[in-house]
Amino acid sequence: MAVSPKREEKSGKKEIKKYPTWLVTGTWVIAGLMVILMSFTLYQYFTGRSLLAFINRPTKSTESAEVSSLPDYSPSRSYDSIERSANPDTVLPMGSRKKVVEYTVSTGDSLFGIAEQYEVEPETVLWANTDILNDDPHLISLGVSLKIPPVNGILYEWQTYDQLEDVAAKYHATVDDILLYPGNNLDMTNPIVEPGTLLMIPEGWRPLQPWVVPVAAGNDAGVTATIAGPGSCTPSGGYYGTYSFVWPAPYFGQVSGNDYWSGHQAIDAMCYEGDSIFASDSGVVIYAGPISGGYGNLVAIDHQNGYLTLYAHLSGFNVGCGQSVSQGQVIGFCGSTGNSTGAHLHFEVRQNGGFVNPWHVLQ
Repeated sequence: MAVSPKREEKSGKKEIKKYPTWLVTGTWVIAGLMVILMSFTLYQYFTGRSLLAFINRPTKSTESAEVSSLPDYSPSRSYDSIERSANPDTVLPMGSRKKVVEYTVSTGDSLFGIAEQYEVEPETVLWANTDILNDDPHLISLGVSLKIPPVNGILYEWQTYDQLEDVAAKYHATVDDILLYPGNNLDMTNPIVEPGTLLMIPEGWRPLQPWVVPVAAGNDAGVTATIAGPGSCTPSGGYYGTYSFVWPAPYFGQVSGNDYWSGHQAIDAMCYEGDSIFASDSGVVIYAGPISGGYGNLVAIDHQNGYLTLYAHLSGFNVGCGQSVSQGQVIGFCGSTGNSTGAHLHFEVRQNGGFVNPWHVLQ
């Protein structure tokens, strides 16, 4: 049976599905918002300006209100504030020092203070200047030039027949300590050192030879201590100590120069020329006079309980040998006699012949 053309055309035509109106409208709204958002994003990317500035932009009335609320400027009015002064100086890091420097001793210097200034231990300075100081920190004097090593340890002058292994062992170090120190500039594959070359042995050390006033003391608690010199005596009887010690100079706790360390077993108490010096504890004077060894004018007191105190560099005396003194009594006057670069009091505490750190007994 033949089909009519119109019927065939109608049967081949696809039927178009219709969507709800609200869905079509919502789709166009979302598409529009995406276009707007993309436009805002591109604007912010290319201009660097935030769109929030437009949203929160104050009106003219708001701006004028904010300006009008500011206080009037008055130069004469005082304001509560923290002042910070401008510092035009800029400290640039210079790196660690690798070379030995020369330092000329001036008035008021001490070996302890010089070492602290260059951030090394005082023993390091002593070891580097054995030819001048001979392990005695009191032998520094005005105008003397001292070698200051760059780091703690031994500054060693190489001798003709030296071997690295021997030198390292002598100063309690290793060969690598010497080779790896950059300031030595040694070739690790072929370390050849010319005689007279100064090498740094980092953290190397050797025992110090102490230079102190020798005191001969008996085993008993009586006044049996003696010091050789023109101001010495060996009295009998006298006051006994209290086992407590007071600061012997006018300025409590103030150190001027050397503090207590292995090469200086005393305290350099701060004082000025002519200041009164006091007996740290009661006892009997066993020395009052000048003495060698860099101490200058010295007073020594035996406290008859195993303790002995020494007061050096005095400009004058207020007691004599054999005299009993009370704690706090004036025994002399501050000075700079002996090996000293400025007025101070060299104060020692000894117990049964050995040295005691004064900080451990002072009140």
